[in-house]
Amino acid sequence: MIADRGVERTLVVVAHPDDAEFWAGGTIAGWTDTGIEVTYCVLTDGGGGGFDPDVPRGEIPRIRRTEQQQAASMLGVRDVRFLESAEGSLLDAPRQLHEDLVRIIRQVRPQRIVTWSPEWNWQRFRSCHPDHLATGAAVLKAIYPDASNPFAVIHLKQDEGLEPWTVQEAWLINSPQQEINHYVDITDTFDRKVAAVRAHASQIKNLDTLADRLRQRIAPNAVAAGLTDGRLAEAFQVVVTG
Repeated sequence: MIADRGVERTLVVVAHPDDAEFWAGGTIAGWTDTGIEVTYCVLTDGGGGGFDPDVPRGEIPRIRRTEQQQAASMLGVRDVRFLESAEGSLLDAPRQLHEDLVRIIRQVRPQRIVTWSPEWNWQRFRSCHPDHLATGAAVLKAIYPDASNPFAVIHLKQDEGLEPWTVQEAWLINSPQQEINHYVDITDTFDRKVAAVRAHASQIKNLDTLADRLRQRIAPNAVAAGLTDGRLAEAFQVVVTG
């Protein structure tokens, strides 16, 4: 069991609007319920998403930004930041993205960061979007060494007064099964997770079956965690980074 004692702030860095709710919504709701401050950082504008051909493509980023803000609010997340990179642009991440991530880490000063695993998960092939893998790699690179190194990205301290910060742990989503080492029982927050995912209406074709599909999707986690029948869990690979 990994305790939340001493965790006051958590930063969730994901590639697209809706990533956080689909993969960690129940866990995030539980954290905010206990007083942990959660900040979102969404790297892309989600412009490649959606399914309705009648929606103008140029409207998608605005729609998804609004949906993300609504979903985050349902989970008790008040601080949502958007870097608005184009989808598919993270593979060759510019230096600016690295500096932006180091900046946000130093601003938020989280004890814990949730982000994508940079490893390919062959059991969930379609969850391994290139932006997901690139996000995980970029965030871990920002955590170490530059976020905590007083001699790295020195202008952040000189010009913006941002002191170095050491993140204590990274919680990775969509890690290969053999790497998962922690499960969070979200039975009591599952309904809020469903509601938050539902807020991303532009991405969901069949809203009526959403709850059942989410339940089926995470049911194996409860079995792997050894929980009793009927319980639900989200899965993570927790890595000590501090």
